[in-house]
Amino acid sequence: MSIENPLGHHTIYPKQYDPSLLFPIKRTESRDKLSLSNDLPFRGSDRWTAYEVSWIDANGKPQVRVAEFILDSESPNIIESKSFKLYLNSFNQTVFASEREVTSKMLIDLSTAAGAPVELSLQSLNYAKELLIAEPIGECVDELSVDITHYQPAPELLTVSSTDKVNEVVFSHLLKTNCPVTDQPDWATVFIEYSGFQINHESLLAYIISFRDHQDFHENSVERLYCDLQQYCQPESLAVYARYTRRGGLDINPLRTNYPAGKSLLETNVLRTIRQ
Repeated sequence: MSIENPLGHHTIYPKQYDPSLLFPIKRTESRDKLSLSNDLPFRGSDRWTAYEVSWIDANGKPQVRVAEFILDSESPNIIESKSFKLYLNSFNQTVFASEREVTSKMLIDLSTAAGAPVELSLQSLNYAKELLIAEPIGECVDELSVDITHYQPAPELLTVSSTDKVNEVVFSHLLKTNCPVTDQPDWATVFIEYSGFQINHESLLAYIISFRDHQDFHENSVERLYCDLQQYCQPESLAVYARYTRRGGLDINPLRTNYPAGKSLLETNVLRTIRQ
């Protein structure tokens, strides 16, 4: 594994397969700031889509695939995205005997970096139908009239109804966070599914927009969203799923939920968005 985060440094693109490019970051670094213990209030995953996976086969012919990687949210580490991109690029001009060999190396390398088993699927471009752009589910809150004054996370904006209980999914295309190293903007559509007292939609939109100047990695931002909603709105069940736009051939899509497995619409639908 790399001992230095490649973010913010001049990039030398690798010519041959190199697993040492991967740079893991401990999840506890951000979870400590949220006062999260090992007994997490959620489960979930980080679903990565890689659109630029390629290698050379035994006949010298390039092969291309779309890959999906799933890291469990209970794995000790996230993988820094630029290092992930450089690692995948290191396959581009390397000869492999078979797709199985490529899959095997990726599973070993990524599981080592994450500190836990990683799920992987390589999909032919002719058959990657699961990756078609999906119609969003739920109600979009973006057209609501709100006055915005906060551009750092402001969970105190959140309000709930004292009488009305609902089961609903709402979403917004207006989530923006920023890389904590380079300050590059990261754009996302965020979906929130919950059951419990109804969250005021105007307050929810203002809260989502309040992340606009916030600096953190994708996974950490979603965990902050989840924890704030849980603390301030106290839903009986909650799922937060962000579909971040693609950068460097990768998109990152963290999900955090306390719904039982298979019971959340956000967990059972991929929901690739128009900006991905």
